[in-house]
Amino acid sequence: QVQLVESGGGLVQPGGSLRLSCAASGSIFSINAMGWYRQAPGNERELVATITNGGSTNYADSVKGRFTISRDNAKNTVYLQMNSLKPEDTAVYYCNAECRPHGSRYESDYWGQGTQVTVSS
Repeated sequence: QVQLVESGGGLVQPGGSLRLSCAASGSIFSINAMGWYRQAPGNERELVATITNGGSTNYADSVKGRFTISRDNAKNTVYLQMNSLKPEDTAVYYCNAECRPHGSRYESDYWGQGTQVTVSS
């Protein structure tokens, strides 16, 4: 019913920048919060940043001042601008959205397939 498709990952040198995008599609009635999470090898998945449909944001302490989350509600798309990247930012980044599909009375969590971000010289 609902699909999330991420793009924009890749290999970047320390200090560089990347911009991730995630577009939600399908039979969507509404979307509440959207966000980005990441998982490095051997670690649990952790929150990176979230944004409500009203634009309120929340960031992990490790990315504050370097990452910026934004969204385009008309396009059902969320972005993550990542600047001053560090090797410890290397992980698979997952998009998340709280979506209410058409015909449903409830919201559910949906996840993208993940996109690899590697920060290395």
